[in-house]
Amino acid sequence: MRIGILGLGRIGAFHAETLSGLDAVESLVVSDPFADAAKAAAERFGAQVADSPEAVLAAGVDGVVVAAATDAHPHLITACVEACVPVFCEKPVARTMTEGVEVLKAVAGRDVPVQIGYNRRFDTGFTAARAAVLAGELGTLHTVRSTTLDPAPPPAAYIAASGGIFRDCSVHDFDIIRWVTGREVTEVYAAGGNRGAGFIKEAGDADTTGAILTLDDGTLAVVSNSRHNARGYDVRMEIHGFADSIAVGLEDKLPLRSVEPGVTFPAGVPHDFFMDRFADAYRAELLAFTEVVAGARPSPCTIEDALEAGWIAEACTLSLHEHRPVTLEEVRQA
Repeated sequence: MRIGILGLGRIGAFHAETLSGLDAVESLVVSDPFADAAKAAAERFGAQVADSPEAVLAAGVDGVVVAAATDAHPHLITACVEACVPVFCEKPVARTMTEGVEVLKAVAGRDVPVQIGYNRRFDTGFTAARAAVLAGELGTLHTVRSTTLDPAPPPAAYIAASGGIFRDCSVHDFDIIRWVTGREVTEVYAAGGNRGAGFIKEAGDADTTGAILTLDDGTLAVVSNSRHNARGYDVRMEIHGFADSIAVGLEDKLPLRSVEPGVTFPAGVPHDFFMDRFADAYRAELLAFTEVVAGARPSPCTIEDALEAGWIAEACTLSLHEHRPVTLEEVRQA
């Protein structure tokens, strides 16, 4: 098949490399506002260069991968759907929930699949955890713990435009909690602080946060996030039930040091970058998209899924600023 790529920054170039190595992909058509980026990708992967998204869609592509700036996501998703071309778009659907809902309305009723990029759904550990929960191996769940700790903050310009830590970082935890447990969040309580980079506080955001999510069956989920984890990039999940407890991310590249006498775990070099931690998941995610394009499977992460994670982020952001519990219904109706 022939796949278009819109946006060739860090993640777009990474996707181009991944797609070029998939058996199902015969050719790429690439476009980026910076001509040098498109030219470099064309030279590296033998791709055709198009000078606009419209030109990509006119080039006979079977599917499109959107890795452009967030502000462009709504237009590009709807343009692909209107052209009847399946589309994969990195999260979020849009910068605001209002825009995201408008995108959902714009594509409703059209038989064109849209896949949103939440790569943890394709990580082998999280996949195994979901299977164990769905099979009833843990019995009734009572507690979930989800952690995402970055080794260092992103640049100040990114922070200023990100919408806050819950919207750009914790949202991955929110999505994977829904996916692994199969439950919905009904209420949140969030807290945060600033112990590190001053520019994060100046942007009105927290650099370290904790949130308690109440799921619709009474399970409690505890989400921990920070922009500061000197040992590396730490993504983990624990799922506790009345019959068993399991964990994702407890392996030798875990960026955590044990001080128990005689304990040598973890013994490997810690993960220090999200592309390192989830390289295999990104490949599996794009492989799944080729199956979506081929009509072999439905979208594994729909716009509706992405918006649900977004509503949880909205509720946590409001809870953080107003120091109170917030229900999901409250933010949906705001």
